[in-house]
Amino acid sequence: MIKKYIYLLFILLFFSCGEDENVGKKYKGPREIVMIDKGIYKVSYNEIYEQPNWIEYTVSNRPKNVDRGNKDFYLESGVHTSNDADYYKNEWDKGHLAPAATFSDSEENLNKTFSFINCAMQIDNLNRGEWAQLEQQVRDWSVNGNISVKIDLVFAANHEIRNSGVHIPTGFWKNLTFSNGDQTCYYFPNSSTNKNWDKYQANCN
Repeated sequence: MIKKYIYLLFILLFFSCGEDENVGKKYKGPREIVMIDKGIYKVSYNEIYEQPNWIEYTVSNRPKNVDRGNKDFYLESGVHTSNDADYYKNEWDKGHLAPAATFSDSEENLNKTFSFINCAMQIDNLNRGEWAQLEQQVRDWSVNGNISVKIDLVFAANHEIRNSGVHIPTGFWKNLTFSNGDQTCYYFPNSSTNKNWDKYQANCN
């Protein structure tokens, strides 16, 4: 009988220790790299910065079948991102990285572009100006063949961090690879623009 009690006590201790071990492993804090494949784009997301590290997608002359209407960005389940409060009453737009207009061939694809994992803290004048103009130009070029796009967000050592915890990108590298293998790159500082989109062309590193 005593042996039976000792055995039961051992079993209880074993499982209680196991539970304590798992409690400490449930939350490891924000991750520097979270890889997400949404089908129409792939993104490396930085939960510490609450901004993407980079994003890749292909522009393929898709027809426009749906309108964006009053859509707004939504939170992505299981990923710690920026949110509406980070963009409230300031000079930053919710800047699409994979453009909504590029994926307006279906309601499903359009909705995917409104995830906060596809959203950057982008100065309003840039988002609505030269950045949008280059997006349209890429769509025009895609009539002649698919174009692969990669956007890298740049964070300088002294980049701004808002009180909410979101980090502000210093700039954006945009690398275009055409169907013939040619590449063209652009660098946009995250600031008010004062020149045409083609003036931001830079050497591809």
